[in-house]
Amino acid sequence: MKIPGKIRFIVLISSIILLQNCTKAAEGSNAAPPAPELPVYTVITSPATTYQEFPTALEGKNNVEIRSQVDGYLDRIYVEEGAYVRAGQPLFKIDSRSYGEQVNMAQANLQAANANIEKARVEVDRLQPLVAAKVVSDVQLKTAKANYSAAVAAASQARASVGNARINVGFTTITAPVSGYIGRIPYKKGSLISRTDVNPLTLLSDISEIYAYFSLSELDFIAFQKKYPGASLDEKLKNMPMVDLVIADNSIYPEKGKMSIVDGQFDKTTGAISVRAVFPNAQGALRTGNTGRVRMPQMLSNALIIPQESTFEIQDKTYVYIVGKDNKVTSKPVKISGKTESYYFISEGITPGEKIVYTGIGALKDGASIKPKAISSDSLLRAKPL
Repeated sequence: MKIPGKIRFIVLISSIILLQNCTKAAEGSNAAPPAPELPVYTVITSPATTYQEFPTALEGKNNVEIRSQVDGYLDRIYVEEGAYVRAGQPLFKIDSRSYGEQVNMAQANLQAANANIEKARVEVDRLQPLVAAKVVSDVQLKTAKANYSAAVAAASQARASVGNARINVGFTTITAPVSGYIGRIPYKKGSLISRTDVNPLTLLSDISEIYAYFSLSELDFIAFQKKYPGASLDEKLKNMPMVDLVIADNSIYPEKGKMSIVDGQFDKTTGAISVRAVFPNAQGALRTGNTGRVRMPQMLSNALIIPQESTFEIQDKTYVYIVGKDNKVTSKPVKISGKTESYYFISEGITPGEKIVYTGIGALKDGASIKPKAISSDSLLRAKPL
């Protein structure tokens, strides 16, 4: 069957068009994907505050071991574990009956001593006129006076015994030397208590103020001395800003603390020196034994800041992607001098005005092209304040 020429021409044209479409599709499949659109941040400087944190152990203002000063059976326990007590409040009672009898015995001895004084005085009074009349020898009078002096001394000794016995009776009631919270009470009513017991009756903690102890390395201590003005260490401490306390749940304790003292010398084992910060604790929110971190502020007048999400780490080094004029990115290491919750402070590696990729850096490589989408530093700082 012979195909008409007109139909052959139509088939030929269709084949050419189909071949061209296939060629374009193949070329499209081999073409590079379009450059990704990524947010770009222009590096700026700004006044800021950075923090240096130190692990700390907390202690109350006073931590007093409560011990008995007399031996005996524990007769009464007036407080519960964990209770708040005020200075002078009774805590424990030791059986005082034997000590009461010691007072009675001492008082009886004192009465006998006073009677001996009177007896010796009568003898002296009797002998004085006889010696004056030379009826008896003055040796007898001297002996009588010596006996009188001995009787007076014995009475003084007996009087001291009465005072000591009464003190022991007073010691049978154990009171709180300071206001604070009662700790664990290992003894129960009826326990035999001794002055030589290893364990105290309880531990009383005055936590109206909390002391946060931490350590500074030698380099930190030298930097601290250079950072704050003052001719002496005490003056430098006074010129320090107030410090924060980060408690166990990573929240900031609402009260500010003041640096108080520095230990007299460095620990030879650790090479560090102990420092103390004092925090008010009127509500009793902190207790002895709590842990946390003391946060010391450092004011920066012209800090170079970048968002933390703009960085990545390779082998303990921190990098950012710099955006060049041709919109190609290059990785560059930076040195971090401090940080806040959302930002890093940079001391080396980049300069103000350079552009870095803000987010979406996970799939980037050196030399990759991007389509920059500028973001305002002001809007970023409003969304995530320093």
